[in-house]
Amino acid sequence: MNQNAEYSAVNDTVRGQFFRRVWQMTTPYWRSEEKGKAWTLLIAVIALSLFSVAISVWINSWYKDFYNALQEKNSEAFWQLILYFCGIAAVAILGAVYRLYLTQMLTIRWRAWLTEQHFARWLSDKNYYRLEQGGYTDNPDQRISEDLNSFTTNTLSLGLGLLRTVVSLVSFSIILWGVSGSIEVFGYTIPGYMFWCALVYAAVGSWLTHLIGRRLIGLNNNQQRFEADLRFSMVRVRENAESIALYNGEPNENRRLSGRFGLVWQNFWDIMRVSKRLTFFTSGYGQIAIIFPFIVAAPRYFAGKIQLGELMQINSAFGNVQENFSWFISAYSDLAAWRATCDRLLSFRQAMSDNEDRVPAIDVQNQGSVLKVHNLGLDLADGRHLLSNADMTVEPGERVMLSGRSGSGKSTLFRAMGHLWPAGHGNILLPSARYLFLPQKPYLPIGSLREVLSYPQAGDVYPNERYAQVLETCRLPHLIARLDESNHWQRMLSPGEQQRLAFARALLYAPQWLYMDEATSAMDEEDEATLYQALIDQLPGLSIVSVGHRSSLKRFHPRHVRIENGQLVERTVTA
Repeated sequence: MNQNAEYSAVNDTVRGQFFRRVWQMTTPYWRSEEKGKAWTLLIAVIALSLFSVAISVWINSWYKDFYNALQEKNSEAFWQLILYFCGIAAVAILGAVYRLYLTQMLTIRWRAWLTEQHFARWLSDKNYYRLEQGGYTDNPDQRISEDLNSFTTNTLSLGLGLLRTVVSLVSFSIILWGVSGSIEVFGYTIPGYMFWCALVYAAVGSWLTHLIGRRLIGLNNNQQRFEADLRFSMVRVRENAESIALYNGEPNENRRLSGRFGLVWQNFWDIMRVSKRLTFFTSGYGQIAIIFPFIVAAPRYFAGKIQLGELMQINSAFGNVQENFSWFISAYSDLAAWRATCDRLLSFRQAMSDNEDRVPAIDVQNQGSVLKVHNLGLDLADGRHLLSNADMTVEPGERVMLSGRSGSGKSTLFRAMGHLWPAGHGNILLPSARYLFLPQKPYLPIGSLREVLSYPQAGDVYPNERYAQVLETCRLPHLIARLDESNHWQRMLSPGEQQRLAFARALLYAPQWLYMDEATSAMDEEDEATLYQALIDQLPGLSIVSVGHRSSLKRFHPRHVRIENGQLVERTVTA
């Protein structure tokens, strides 16, 4: 599935189910093992948010007394109210600080929990591999790191903001209704007319805001994707710096990176244009809102029905009601970004669910003591058959060499054994004994050399003497002194050294079955012979299945199986 198809599918499936699926993504944390701390923090944050509304109501009442004192030129009341305001401000500051602090604490705890859950899910069922191979989703690293951060931050911010808005709206609506009085229009008396003015003003503004800014959701989604694609392309240049330099591929890479940035540039200009129109409207809307309550309340003030303090209280209450009614307008950009983030996370989670629900076409089981391939068919994505109804049995202690022309399906057979190949049919029974795969290009994690050697185990599994022994055996004595050095070993070591390091890893791990996919292709024949002999001597009874081309490998494998015309053909190896 390509990226455009992905987003189209997301729009089709999520449009009517969006909030239900977001709810399913949100609620597990609040029922998890952390629910006690999570609910305690949430209740505390909600209480502080409601306290901030109480502070606003408190200040609104202060406005009336303060401006009445000014109108009456009452200096004693003026200074008392100034001191009173200082007390209100001190309490408000304390509440605001701890509301922010506890909100951030809840945010990072929620993000940590979600991140661990997504790490576990992404790394289980080979999701991290199949999502890349199938092209189901782009930049999963960004979705886990950046999108989860944005999701937790914006969900709490918008949710608490909406709650605070609703409570504030109710509180100030009561105040505004009580102080605004009534007005007669065309013979009809409208009670609490200032409240209705605020409602109509905000409703029209919200509707126009959505019409102007609705494109921001899709544009924000694209911007996140294009930015991530650009970063990934630059990481690719770093990872393949030597090859690019030897090819003199800098102009080509410059064109590629410029093309990626061109998408960022163009989409950002689209965001700028939409944001400009939206800002024109929202800024104008906000400026008019400053004088609008004075305009509609002025007739009662000039008629002597209310004092200056009441006029200012009306203005403050109207501003709060109008602002609360206009929450959708002020939060629209954040809502658009939140919706885009949710779409990306939902599509990522859906892709993982699709992979988890997928019934394997090839039945691979780990049981027994014998390797059995039965009625195996391997297909490519374009429908071409690599293997058809293939059968093979390998007994414990046997050493089998698998060969064939390039593209015949040797490595694909190994992927099928490793639960990685999705297309085909048949059965593979792998021995349940301890096993290890050595691919042509070994994986060397960034870390200390002992962690690289003991991978996928922890770095302290073996004593120092054992690490030194296997490095010596694999012709890497110069690395013994660097066991505790942390580095990017995939960049530091030559391909041949990396493959010798993989053999050292096999000697440490001591598997009973070893599957090697051209694991000596970067070595010379002397190193190859030394390392194969070391495996045979130091791991007695080891079963080996090797993919290889070199005739020099035949003497280490009494059995030779070749892929010819989609079939596994047994060949006898003569001394």
